[in-house]
Amino acid sequence: MTSWKLSLPCTRAEAEAIDASDDIAEGMVLMTTELHEDDREHWRLDAYLEAEPAAATIAALLGLVPSAAGIAPAIEKLPEEDWVTLSQQGLEPIAEGRFVVHTSAHPATPPAGGRAFLIEAGQAFGTGHHATTSGCLAMLDALPGPFARVIDIGTGTGLLAFAAQHLWPEAAVIATDIDPRAIVVTAENATLNAISGVELIVADGALDDRITDRAPYDLLIANILAGPLVSMAPEIAAIAAPGATIILAGLLETQRADVVAAFSGCGCALDAVDRRGDWSILRLTAGAVRYVPTAPIDPKGRDGWALDL
Repeated sequence: MTSWKLSLPCTRAEAEAIDASDDIAEGMVLMTTELHEDDREHWRLDAYLEAEPAAATIAALLGLVPSAAGIAPAIEKLPEEDWVTLSQQGLEPIAEGRFVVHTSAHPATPPAGGRAFLIEAGQAFGTGHHATTSGCLAMLDALPGPFARVIDIGTGTGLLAFAAQHLWPEAAVIATDIDPRAIVVTAENATLNAISGVELIVADGALDDRITDRAPYDLLIANILAGPLVSMAPEIAAIAAPGATIILAGLLETQRADVVAAFSGCGCALDAVDRRGDWSILRLTAGAVRYVPTAPIDPKGRDGWALDL
């Protein structure tokens, strides 16, 4: 099948926003690549398409990367190969603790007692190849457990929920996302990886009766972005059991203090930080008494799920 590739330079902030929200990705696969480790300014956006990109498509892609204004995109016609496979080239398997995450283009074998997850590139955020997702995997792998009720808020591809279910198979695991397409992707990935029993919910954060009715949770995971995490701190703390473990990610190290302050205000204490380049993964413990919000929870502040970088 003939396919096309369009490439544009971008910044890391733009790349992360694209990875978290692929609103224009119908009929294409978007890939972002870090050109130099921990370089905020020099990344690349590659769009793989089934047809030569039209002017409207080019304009839409340029809209995702304002830093490339005035730069002509590199457009090339690719050989007659599977364009999805092409988009996955170079994405080697990643290993974190007992887990290996791979694409179909790069099969992998897990360590003894571990688990390999097939998560294709170009899906919702959370393929494991970003420091925040791999850091969450490492943090989950190090937890002693066991846990009875687990919720993964902003699940993306479902990867972290799947990992939690593997570690604690007796737990009731819920995976939620504000984007219905992410839940579709998670359901597909559950089938691909023979995962059953993870409940999938389309929800705005934790503001859903299906989530609050099952509270409290003793393990809560939220790999989102700093702004929504700050906004959602009261509602996440409100569904946490006393002493629950909370894992937060999707925030830059420069944003850590704001996120920690928001959760500290809800009785949660910071226990550990896994710093990976400019990104930080946090582990907190909920207070000894279940948190009760002192004011109505305001859903404002998470409109920029994909823009807060």
